[in-house]
Amino acid sequence: MNRFNPGQVVATPGALAALEVSGESLFDYLTRHLSGDWGDVNAEDTQENELSLKHSWRLLSAYTLKSGTTIWVITEADRSST
Repeated sequence: MNRFNPGQVVATPGALAALEVSGESLFDYLTRHLSGDWGDVNAEDTQENELSLKHSWRLLSAYTLKSGTTIWVITEADRSST
Protein backbone atom coordinates (compact mmCIF):
# COMPACT_ATOMS: atom_id res chain seq x y z
CA MET A 1 0.00 0.00 0.00
CA ASN A 2 1.46 3.34 -1.06
CA ARG A 3 1.43 6.05 1.58
CA PHE A 4 2.07 8.78 -1.00
CA ASN A 5 2.35 9.39 -4.76
CA PRO A 6 5.93 9.17 -6.02
CA GLY A 7 5.44 11.39 -9.07
CA GLN A 8 7.88 10.64 -11.89
CA VAL A 9 10.34 7.91 -10.92
CA VAL A 10 13.93 8.56 -12.02
CA ALA A 11 17.26 6.98 -11.13
CA THR A 12 20.88 8.02 -11.43
CA PRO A 13 23.24 5.94 -13.56
CA GLY A 14 25.24 5.16 -10.42
CA ALA A 15 22.23 3.80 -8.59
CA LEU A 16 21.22 1.67 -11.56
CA ALA A 17 24.77 0.32 -11.85
CA ALA A 18 24.88 -0.51 -8.13
CA LEU A 19 21.58 -2.38 -8.40
CA GLU A 20 22.83 -4.30 -11.43
CA VAL A 21 26.02 -5.34 -9.58
CA SER A 22 23.98 -6.49 -6.57
CA GLY A 23 21.44 -8.32 -8.73
CA GLU A 24 18.59 -6.52 -7.03
CA SER A 25 15.55 -4.70 -8.37
CA LEU A 26 14.92 -0.97 -8.06
CA PHE A 27 11.22 -1.83 -7.83
CA ASP A 28 11.74 -3.63 -4.50
CA TYR A 29 13.32 -0.57 -2.90
CA LEU A 30 10.82 1.82 -4.45
CA THR A 31 8.00 -0.31 -3.05
CA ARG A 32 9.56 -0.18 0.44
CA HIS A 33 9.97 3.62 0.21
CA LEU A 34 6.37 4.15 -0.94
CA SER A 35 5.05 1.96 1.88
CA GLY A 36 6.90 4.00 4.53
CA ASP A 37 9.73 1.55 5.16
CA TRP A 38 12.52 4.13 5.32
CA GLY A 39 15.28 1.53 5.44
CA ASP A 40 18.56 2.36 7.15
CA VAL A 41 17.82 5.88 8.36
CA ASN A 42 18.20 6.82 12.03
CA ALA A 43 15.33 7.50 14.44
CA GLU A 44 15.40 11.25 13.83
CA ASP A 45 15.12 10.81 10.06
CA THR A 46 12.31 8.31 10.55
CA GLN A 47 10.40 10.84 12.67
CA GLU A 48 11.12 13.57 10.11
CA ASN A 49 9.72 11.38 7.31
CA GLU A 50 6.56 10.69 9.28
CA LEU A 51 6.11 14.44 9.85
CA SER A 52 6.93 15.07 6.20
CA LEU A 53 4.08 12.80 5.13
CA LYS A 54 1.64 15.07 6.98
CA HIS A 55 3.10 18.34 5.68
CA SER A 56 4.15 17.35 2.13
CA TRP A 57 7.86 17.81 2.80
CA ARG A 58 10.73 15.87 1.23
CA LEU A 59 11.02 12.15 2.06
CA LEU A 60 14.31 10.29 2.35
CA SER A 61 15.10 6.58 2.57
CA ALA A 62 18.42 4.73 2.55
CA TYR A 63 18.91 1.07 1.75
CA THR A 64 22.02 -1.09 1.87
CA LEU A 65 22.25 -3.44 -1.08
CA LYS A 66 23.54 -7.00 -0.82
CA SER A 67 26.81 -5.71 -2.27
CA GLY A 68 27.21 -3.33 0.67
CA THR A 69 26.51 -0.20 -1.39
CA THR A 70 23.95 2.25 -0.01
CA ILE A 71 21.34 3.78 -2.29
CA TRP A 72 19.19 6.77 -1.39
CA VAL A 73 15.57 7.17 -2.44
CA ILE A 74 14.30 10.75 -2.26
CA THR A 75 10.81 12.05 -2.99
CA GLU A 76 10.54 15.78 -3.60
CA ALA A 77 8.32 17.83 -1.33
CA ASP A 78 5.86 18.61 -4.14
CA ARG A 79 5.72 14.85 -4.96
CA SER A 80 6.68 15.63 -8.57
CA SER A 81 9.45 13.03 -8.58
CA THR A 82 11.17 10.27 -6.68
